[in-house]
Amino acid sequence: MGLVPAIDDHGFYLFESHAILRYLSSAYPDVADHWYPADVKKRAQIDCILDWHHTNLRPGSGGLTINRVAAPLLGRPLDEKAAAESEVLLKASIKRIDTLWLNKEGSFLTGNEQPSIADLSLACELMQVEFLGEEYKSELLSPHPKVKHWLDAVEKALAPHFGDVHQKLKAGALAFRK
Repeated sequence: MGLVPAIDDHGFYLFESHAILRYLSSAYPDVADHWYPADVKKRAQIDCILDWHHTNLRPGSGGLTINRVAAPLLGRPLDEKAAAESEVLLKASIKRIDTLWLNKEGSFLTGNEQPSIADLSLACELMQVEFLGEEYKSELLSPHPKVKHWLDAVEKALAPHFGDVHQKLKAGALAFRK
């Protein structure tokens, strides 16, 4: 399909990030259950969040980042009207994460004590705002301390697996803005 991300798992080809995450979490028995629980109700919650992500957080975060800073790299002009519309959706999405999925005791979505593929996907989407600057990110998240705490928890949980990828993203975003 010419899309990114995509995988080739021994001749089995798949694209779309959430399909890949679901597949890898289910196909390999050594993947810890917390990433994509076998319990059908817990799995349905993760699926709900992932499906919601495509029509809410992704167009909010991605639309804002593209239309405010990255459009010239794609040969398009910056579009402040589209950026403003995306920002409204992004702020509503962050509020939804805060009030709906971070309303329990655990550090992760739906009150879990360990991260899921939904945590990974949504946190990665929100990391795009690094390209808008630390001040903007701080302003965006300041009304939502639970979201800030959750992002920190995801980063800490992923560090053993992915190293300092977030720090590298921050450095890349800073270099991009300059």
